[in-house]
Formats: sequence, C-alpha cells, structure tokens
Amino acid sequence: MNLKSYLKKAPYLCCLLVIPFLGLIYGLLNNRAHNPIDITTTLDSNTPFIPIFIIPYILWYAYLFCYLGYFCFKDIKIYFKSLILIVAAQLICFVIYFFFQTTVPRPTLESNNFILKLVEWIYSLDRPYNCFPSIHVLTTFVVMLVSKHIKNKYVLNTICIHLAGTLIIVSTLFVKQHVIIDMIGSIVLVTLLNCLPLELLLFKLLRNHRHLHEKS
Repeated sequence: MNLKSYLKKAPYLCCLLVIPFLGLIYGLLNNRAHNPIDITTTLDSNTPFIPIFIIPYILWYAYLFCYLGYFCFKDIKIYFKSLILIVAAQLICFVIYFFFQTTVPRPTLESNNFILKLVEWIYSLDRPYNCFPSIHVLTTFVVMLVSKHIKNKYVLNTICIHLAGTLIIVSTLFVKQHVIIDMIGSIVLVTLLNCLPLELLLFKLLRNHRHLHEKS
C-alpha cells in the first residue's frame, strides 16, 4: 500500500474514539452497586491468583487499539465490522450490567512489590461489579475472530494476534477480575453477533459514504 492510500484511510481512525466513549458509559455503570450476584464456581475458586498476569491484562489497551488500527489500513471492511461487533456487544453488556449485576471476590493483597501494585491500581480503577460478560474478553475475541479474514498476513502476525489474545483472555481469570462464566458469555455473545448479517449494514454505510464523497 502506498502513502496516498494510507493517508486516505487515516481519517477512519477517528472512529476509534467510540471505544473511550463506551468506556465512559461503563464507568458510570461500574460506580453503581445494586445487589450484585456472585456467580463464582468451584473451578473459579480453585483457579490460582497469579499476579504476573496483570501485565497482559493491562496490555489489552494497546492490543485493541494497535490491531484495530492495523485492520483499518489493511482492510477497511474488516475494520468497520470489528467496530460494529464491539459496539453492539458492549451495548448488550451495558443492558445486562444494569439489570443483572455480578461481582467477583478479590484476593487480599499483602505485599508491596511492583506487580501487586499494578494489580492494586487496576482494582482501584475498576470496581468488582459488572463482570458478566467480560468486555476485556469480548473485545479481544472480536480481534481474534475477524483477523482470520485479513488476507496476506505474515505468519508471525497471526501467531501474535492469537497468542497475545489468549494471554489477555486468561489473564482476566488469573488476576481475579472475572470468572469462567464471564469469559464463556463474552465468547458466545460475540459468536452470535458475528453470525448476524452485519456486513449488510457495513456495506450500506460505506456505500453512503462514497456517495456523499462523490457529491462533494
């Protein structure tokens, strides 16, 4: 792809602002505690707390924006499909959070080492409510799912997408931010939405954009 093509697609990156906007909505819901339900299972109770996994958990932010940016320049249709999936899935999550609030028991942090300080920092930013489904998992799974439609990827790139994505997903369990049902719920939600004809909406949006561009 030449420089002109990159510059032509660059304005579409502004659409990524929808993600922090959704984050603001999540923040409002996260500060509302309303009889949260603990859906922890025995398997979750036996899942160890592994603080080092806070690193891939935090790297989720870079993972999401970097790969969505990559999709934008590689295949604009895949880029918009990813955003539509993320927005649709998160809006459904917000409805669930409002009517069916869940919580996850957190471990007591007794050390002052750097890794546990990171865990403590994340805990302070994100209250233990609104866990089902997991937004960390659903957004990561969207990237992993739609990446298979990107053509001419390097093998190393494919490995990185899925390896980093898997680490982020399991990190939600090992740092006790989510439970297994949260993870499964996110994957099922994204899979079901992916089966819907979102491409039709995507094509309509792109066609309308081209039509307006030609008029101007």
